[in-house]
Amino acid sequence: MLETTVAAIRPADEAAMAAARELHGRLTKPAGSLGALEELSVRLAGLAGVCPPPLPEPAAVAIFAGDHGVHAQGVSPWPQEVTAQMIGNFLAGGAVVNAFARQAGASVTVVDVGVATPLPTEPAAEPAVRDPAVPRLVAATVRRGTRDLTATAALTRDEALAAVQTGIRIADELIDAGAGILLTGDMGIGNTTPAAVLIAAFTGADPLDTTGRGTGVDDPTYARKVAVVRAALARHTPDPADPLGVLAAVGGLEHAALAGLILGAAARRTPVLLDGVIAVSAALAAAAFAPAAVCAMVAGHRSAEPGATVALRHLGLDPLIDLGLRLGEGTGALLALPVVTGAVRVLHEVATFDSAGVVEK
Repeated sequence: MLETTVAAIRPADEAAMAAARELHGRLTKPAGSLGALEELSVRLAGLAGVCPPPLPEPAAVAIFAGDHGVHAQGVSPWPQEVTAQMIGNFLAGGAVVNAFARQAGASVTVVDVGVATPLPTEPAAEPAVRDPAVPRLVAATVRRGTRDLTATAALTRDEALAAVQTGIRIADELIDAGAGILLTGDMGIGNTTPAAVLIAAFTGADPLDTTGRGTGVDDPTYARKVAVVRAALARHTPDPADPLGVLAAVGGLEHAALAGLILGAAARRTPVLLDGVIAVSAALAAAAFAPAAVCAMVAGHRSAEPGATVALRHLGLDPLIDLGLRLGEGTGALLALPVVTGAVRVLHEVATFDSAGVVEK
């Protein structure tokens, strides 16, 4: 599945991008007056291969959840059980991601790829007609949490591959159900530590520049976290030319699954709106598998985690909003969604100078 997905990913369509730029030049507005929105709509036309590109709706958030053996190194003050408890909160509709998803009219799918503790609820049987407003749970456990990456590889290559392929499958399912844009979400106590290792591995940046405070750790915990990232890199010397090997050595199950979601979306020429540091660390892996996958990526926001800026710079992506967010779940992506929709709607709905009878300068 991974090989066929990667093989299906193609570069942006230059003719469609040129058509979008030409159309922008004829719309009733000064040239370039919409700033970054114009280039975003051009990129989305290149992804779709048509101008104007389809409106990016409906939106579907996929939250991948997993736990981490490195939690034993004291990198987070939160107990690991919170991962499972938050899944219960997602499914009950009580988390921030749920509030933002309701505002945006987006569906929420929670995918258990590796939660260590029992979930407070079991996946329900799929109804004949599913209400997209009701969050759903997909059971896709590869293993119950990763191994401690400071002592051994977090995953085997087969486990990493299974997680990547889970992400691809979820992308296909959501797009087949009608989604016009996918949004990345994540949940996993301690998951900013493997994200920092992944970003350092793929970009070559120093761990001090890729490691943040996550949920807001104190100075001693932060110093320990940086040391853990350095130790993981020294132990495994991950090779960025082998993205599956990097994910296996130092990644998390949710990171690998998110990489798969991005690849799956790119193969279907469907935009994927990236959330925070977990998503962009996974996006680096996806780009290592298939450089053209970047064509499908839209950076929703600039996370307060420093590694996110390092990763976005490496990918050549500019975030749409910068609000100092560091929650995860898909929250920043959801807040950026209207910006993406607006960028495309301009190409569909704004009159040209000729059609509106407006004199150009």
